[in-house]
Amino acid sequence: MSDRDRFGLTAYPFPKSTQGKTFFDKTPGYTRLRRCFRQLVEDPGLGLLTAEPGVGKTAAMRNLTGELPRPDHHVVYVCDTAVAPLDLYRTLAVEIGVKPSHRRSLLWADIKRALTQMVDERGSAPIVVIDEAQHLSDTFLLDLAGFLNFAFDSRDLLTMWLVGHPPLARRLAMQQHAALRTRIAVDVRLEPLDKDSFALAVDHALKASGATQKLLSDPAVEMLFRASRGVLRIAAKILRTALRIAGDKDQRFIDEHVVAAAVEEIAC
Repeated sequence: MSDRDRFGLTAYPFPKSTQGKTFFDKTPGYTRLRRCFRQLVEDPGLGLLTAEPGVGKTAAMRNLTGELPRPDHHVVYVCDTAVAPLDLYRTLAVEIGVKPSHRRSLLWADIKRALTQMVDERGSAPIVVIDEAQHLSDTFLLDLAGFLNFAFDSRDLLTMWLVGHPPLARRLAMQQHAALRTRIAVDVRLEPLDKDSFALAVDHALKASGATQKLLSDPAVEMLFRASRGVLRIAAKILRTALRIAGDKDQRFIDEHVVAAAVEEIAC
């Protein structure tokens, strides 16, 4: 019998593919992000989303973009950011159906022409999400302000989100990136969950995974919160280990002793 079967689960809590009904969207941070995301859907521009690793930046953006109706919106996701600027633009070109030129000037012109046609002729709004944006080079960031200039800066056709770790925001605050910083329409930072939101998120994750009864004691949830510091990626790792340990002990309930054992095992 697998760990999941023992506890009556159809999946492990907090899977990477969290979206839709499995995604917990009741936190203050996500509520603000959703409001800002919808703002840029209605009024295209540049958004900045930062958070520490594991807090849920990518999952949040995946959930938000997944709710957009197709083909009214064309979503492009890029995460290979530790490359030369030209390679990033070539990736964008391929994603929107443009044969990438080797010359930067032609590549820019072709991408902008394709984006304009996408909006004006096909009625589809382009949304580009650049994940792991803390790895973007200063050269690309300096270049990006010019790239976002459409028709003598008279139109905003493209919604772009830069998603990364907090150092990204500090870099963009530097004087050399002032031109790009002034283009940022919304700036959101997600924080680890507080105690109450964390408890609700754990409960939601277990129910979404098929749990029909309470599987964690209150002290276990408290210990899980302290050990993970409210970071769901860490909580997911601890919880999966705790399920295995409880199974080895033939327990069908996770108490604080099991969570403590899981934390100790992961720390080894």
